[in-house]
Amino acid sequence: MAEVTEQQIVEALSRIQDPDRKADIISLGMVSGVAVKNGHVAFAIEVDPQRGPHLEPLRKAAEKAVHDLPGVLSVSAVLTAERNVQGGPKGGGHGHGHGAGQAEAPLLPTVKAIIAVASGKGGVGKSTTATNIAMSFAQMGLKTALFDADIFGPSMPRMLGITGEPVSNDGKTMMPMENYGVKCMSMGFLVPEDSPIIWRGPMVMGALEQLLRDVHWGELDVMVIDMPPGTGDTQLTMTQRVPLTGAVIVSTPQDIALLDATKGLNMFRKVDVPVLGIIENMSYYICPKCGDEAHIFGHGGAKAEAARLSTEFLGEVPLDIAIRQTSDAGEPIVVSKPNSPHAKAYMAIAAKIWDKVQAMQSSGRKGPRIVME
Repeated sequence: MAEVTEQQIVEALSRIQDPDRKADIISLGMVSGVAVKNGHVAFAIEVDPQRGPHLEPLRKAAEKAVHDLPGVLSVSAVLTAERNVQGGPKGGGHGHGHGAGQAEAPLLPTVKAIIAVASGKGGVGKSTTATNIAMSFAQMGLKTALFDADIFGPSMPRMLGITGEPVSNDGKTMMPMENYGVKCMSMGFLVPEDSPIIWRGPMVMGALEQLLRDVHWGELDVMVIDMPPGTGDTQLTMTQRVPLTGAVIVSTPQDIALLDATKGLNMFRKVDVPVLGIIENMSYYICPKCGDEAHIFGHGGAKAEAARLSTEFLGEVPLDIAIRQTSDAGEPIVVSKPNSPHAKAYMAIAAKIWDKVQAMQSSGRKGPRIVME
């Protein structure tokens, strides 16, 4: 079957009329961010914020029009809107973005615990850490999923060694990809690996919500969310819309990384998401020839910062070529070399995290549900 083209998608969407403006959504310039990969289609429909709540039928009609095209396997259409009110007080104004009409619909209702793995800056090994923590949970017998929230730099397909595209059995929801007993979803499954995603913030937020909502996750004990680095739109949206059980901060030992890690930790505290602790990655390097231990980026900084910020130090992971090689090969070290000291370090960290989650759940404390307007 021939691959559906962007032109065919545009032609299909040109038959969808905006009910208020009495013209089609293509000629009105409402469609953007069209992405096509092996029959899987994604695009955004930009609307005025005030109209968002009653335009869900338009979104569904656009989705159906594209889904009916030959060669289309799944469609992800999101409503996006620029906010007219910026930095307004809580409870003030009506400038909702995507999902305003669905504000009360809970995301991930079948997931018992949701853990965000975050960092204040890039390059500290956050995705590698998130992957191996998820693998550790699965090794502990937990029903586990891994969600890649980094729209612009998705890495989970490669790290989990998964190729191909998600399928839809009912034309409405996608089945998650899976390897090593861990379910996974990432924008990397929907667009070519070398294709950049050039979207504005509201489009990214809508895509994240839809990837979480329109995937058939099933019953899960835990979901690990690999957050993008920093403290921007994605982090705020995830804390607003996802009932996070807690967050884990990853940092390397040097001062500049710790400074950014502290910003990330304080962001979660400001939105009332429990911080489960800090992990020091690339903590030390052991020479494979002489066995000497070298502190390339310093050592112990994250432990000291955890004490200063009154949060738990979850453990340290060394800088080692085996961790890099297994990640690049799609064979996380926890599953490919489970008896290695590095795998055991990840397992010990995951056990600490899960103990904290269980303690929170047994005490009746749940993740926050925050709605900011």
